[in-house]
Amino acid sequence: MTIKKVKSGYEVRFRVNGRGSREHKRVFPTKAECERFQRYTIAQFETQADVKPWLEKPKDMRRLSELVELWDDTHGHFLRDGKRRKSKLLMIANELVDPAGSSLTRLEYTRWRTQRSKEGKSPKTLNNDLGYLSSMFNTLVKAEEIHYPNPLADIDNVRVPERELSYLTHDQITELLDETKRGDNKHVYLITKISLSTGARWGEAEGLTVQRVRNNQVSFTDTKSGKNRSVPITPELFEEIHEHAKLTRGNNIFTGSITSFRRALARTTIEPPKGQAAHVLRHTFASHFMMNGGNILTLQKVLGHSDIKMTMRYSHLSPDFLEEATRLNPLSSMENS
Repeated sequence: MTIKKVKSGYEVRFRVNGRGSREHKRVFPTKAECERFQRYTIAQFETQADVKPWLEKPKDMRRLSELVELWDDTHGHFLRDGKRRKSKLLMIANELVDPAGSSLTRLEYTRWRTQRSKEGKSPKTLNNDLGYLSSMFNTLVKAEEIHYPNPLADIDNVRVPERELSYLTHDQITELLDETKRGDNKHVYLITKISLSTGARWGEAEGLTVQRVRNNQVSFTDTKSGKNRSVPITPELFEEIHEHAKLTRGNNIFTGSITSFRRALARTTIEPPKGQAAHVLRHTFASHFMMNGGNILTLQKVLGHSDIKMTMRYSHLSPDFLEEATRLNPLSSMENS
């Protein structure tokens, strides 16, 4: 170490690890401060020298069930479906025999998924399982709660066959509405009309309150996508809803009526695809909207789809699409030549 007097005070020069190491040079008002700076710098160097950055951290051996609880504490309980998702994640952890998250391999997971498929689980269910667990890992990585990569990041979804999107014809709509009038449930007819007029899911229409029916519009909240939306209705339907609301007590216009709807549907000649009882009303709205020349982007907003790909399933029903199919096919071009 060298300390010498300079115009502005005292200059100190030294190297903490001999020749070839970094030289420290500073100027202080007093010689004592130079000495303190040297001691501090050397102490810092020696402390860092004891750290061996090439040694890995101890492996994180927390099990999947522990990670699920951690995910729930930091993220899951904020989600609308957090309780259901946590229950699903704990089920997955249990069926995988609760391995350490850091030890879970792609092979281990895909073998379990294959077994689930053999037990009859649908591709959609299998993809939901993967999505929930992979999302949990991604969330914990982002929050720096775990320090290893998502072990499921490179696993692809199972291919899901495209579902048949059945819709009702005008005659079937008439038949269904007539049948819903005959039941003992005074709500089911009007809920059916609202779903056919707005593309609302059954639960959205059934959950309408007086405040959500205003200015010839119905507003749907707490939707599947988490976003509120409003859809215009005819003045006649608006008046019909408000007249019906006078017959009920409280703020809710309707009570639970899905069972009555299913009974009414069963009394008709209509046979919708499996699992599409009330949902066929939503498909019917969307299909007729496009067949009548509606815009696909408008339909996306009305249905509340967050992804346009969902709405594009109805695009083939557009008159322009159908017209081009008849005009541009090879036989038509031969006839016109």
